[in-house]
Amino acid sequence: MRAVMACLLALGSWGASAQPPVDAKAAAPSHVRIVQEGGAYRLLVDGEPYYVRGAGSAEGDLEQLAARGGNSVRTWSTGTDVAKVRAMLDRAQRNGLTVAMGLAVGKERHGFDYDDPAAVAIQLRKLREEVRLYRDHPAVLMWLVGNELNLEHRNPKVWDAVEQIARMIHEEDPNHPVMTPLAGFDRALIDTIKARAPSLDLIGVQLYGDLEALPDKLREADWTGPYLVTEWGPTGHWESPLTAWGAPVEDHGSRKAALFERRYRDVIAADTRRCLGSYVFLWGHKQERTPTWYGLFLATGESTPAVDAMQLLWTGRWPDNRAPSIGPATIDGKGATSSVVLAPGAMHEAAAEADDRDGDPLQWHWYALEESRATSIGGDPETVPARVDLRVQRSEQGRLRFAAPDRPGNYRLFVEVRDGHDHAAYANIPFRVEGAAR
Repeated sequence: MRAVMACLLALGSWGASAQPPVDAKAAAPSHVRIVQEGGAYRLLVDGEPYYVRGAGSAEGDLEQLAARGGNSVRTWSTGTDVAKVRAMLDRAQRNGLTVAMGLAVGKERHGFDYDDPAAVAIQLRKLREEVRLYRDHPAVLMWLVGNELNLEHRNPKVWDAVEQIARMIHEEDPNHPVMTPLAGFDRALIDTIKARAPSLDLIGVQLYGDLEALPDKLREADWTGPYLVTEWGPTGHWESPLTAWGAPVEDHGSRKAALFERRYRDVIAADTRRCLGSYVFLWGHKQERTPTWYGLFLATGESTPAVDAMQLLWTGRWPDNRAPSIGPATIDGKGATSSVVLAPGAMHEAAAEADDRDGDPLQWHWYALEESRATSIGGDPETVPARVDLRVQRSEQGRLRFAAPDRPGNYRLFVEVRDGHDHAAYANIPFRVEGAAR
């Protein structure tokens, strides 16, 4: 493993403002290769074996990523703010992290027409400029051409464009591999990519609950080359149980952490021949069906049990002070899969069990949102649903007596439990209000 790992913990404890500047112009670009040794693929950075212990992040805490044992971060786009991207690369370099550089490529579902040669040529020129801007920065690990271009695509010419982009990158930057991340895959897709985009050095696979089927999927698709798991994490909202009115049931924070451990050990780390590492999703927070579904941090910045799980997986040890543990939320003793229906204005009791193994006193925070009406896919932007003013009769440790909203509709009740040391656990339960007010 690269020598920078020996100093990750020390580097990760520095504040961003206290870190020494990185002179990227004076430093040489990294030389990254994929080699095959004894039938197994290996990633080499400046000649040294490098296994990716990464996280997807656009704005996440890179200092904490390094301190927790991560060594790489992936992005989805370079955007238009060159100074911001350079600052991110410098920050990664200061913390001993590499960056898998995402290049935004037009998607058919967003209206990009791969039958339009002028649009394809303009995109290629734009991406060439982006590669030239950042190719020599020492933190660059590889290039990611687009993201989930196979999602709802119909025109196979998208893979011709990917091939053009991959060739261009190899011309402009022979020091870094090129890949494209896929939203799942099958034999037909892999055959198309092999035929139309042979210049790719590896592929990225992006699976959530389905990750545990990855070995079978690789075998069925006849992909024998190297790959990275470029997105993985909790069971996706499209894979989860639904209430009677179609609201997805989200796992609580401790359940997700346990799934992270199992999926990483049994699937990602278990493939020592082709898997070059992974990027867990998401080192930060975002709204996607709920504000807690995919982020490993709350919107207020606290780390969750999944972050502790990743530290264990990356370093072999738990943090000195861990996030609280939590169980599922209930309303009147019923869980989410019971499809809880409440009468407008009626009083009910919500509950959740939580514990802190360090003995830290816990602070409980309950709130409700309208259920998301989003139908977007592939991580497309969503807005946070409207907050609901609950009439609370009593709130104590693990218990909330509240009145159901007066207006019929679909809602979700959240609970967050904080330990006072920037750690938290969470759970939520969807519910429906219908009928006449009492």
